[in-house]
Amino acid sequence: MIIGIIKIAFLLGFLILIHELGHFIVAKIFHVKIKQFAIGFGPTILKKQGKETSYELKLIPMGGFVNMLGEEEPIEDERAYNKKSIPQKILILLAGGSVNIIFGLLVCAIIASTILGPKNGLIFTGQFLGATFEGIAELFTGHVKAEQLVGVVGISDMVIETNGLQEFAYMIAVISVSLGVTNLLPFPPLDGGKILLLIIEAIRKKPLNQNTEIGIQMAGFFLLIGLSIFVTYNDIMRVF
Repeated sequence: MIIGIIKIAFLLGFLILIHELGHFIVAKIFHVKIKQFAIGFGPTILKKQGKETSYELKLIPMGGFVNMLGEEEPIEDERAYNKKSIPQKILILLAGGSVNIIFGLLVCAIIASTILGPKNGLIFTGQFLGATFEGIAELFTGHVKAEQLVGVVGISDMVIETNGLQEFAYMIAVISVSLGVTNLLPFPPLDGGKILLLIIEAIRKKPLNQNTEIGIQMAGFFLLIGLSIFVTYNDIMRVF
């Protein structure tokens, strides 16, 4: 049981870390001031104040965030997120999910090449990525029912059941790619949803009304929370 908890904490914590690092590094490249870099939610258990960024580890390893200057409300500062161009903002948002996808594919390629050889390893990795996108597409076309979705509880159960380093590494790869692809779906408040709003802004050549954007983000947030609760309930029913 303890080993299982360690596996889950490491997997979730590591994948969240590289995801947020993606946002962090690209934001830094574009000279955006980062106020807070946090892994997890809830009470802070470790905190280190840098020159301008507070680095924090929180109790619940179920997510993370990079708090950028000017992200929540417009600020007259050249290092504010709101002062950056739309392409720069899109690249910052793309970075998190992209890092998860690239990392997962690299791990998958290494494992597959070790077992199947290099030409076959690459073919398997391509099929692996294709199957991920196919699964997402089937969800939107109704071929996969909501009851079949797996959430944190279901994933945790699968992680606990892994045997050996290779199987655990492959599970990391699967979850990393799935996390990256899901995060980039055009659905607020996911990064993909934020990118969609930026694309709409670029087409309109002016920002959306702030209240309209907040309303879209909140509606998406509550739908996402509702889906998460539903999926978690189904996970618990399956596992127990």
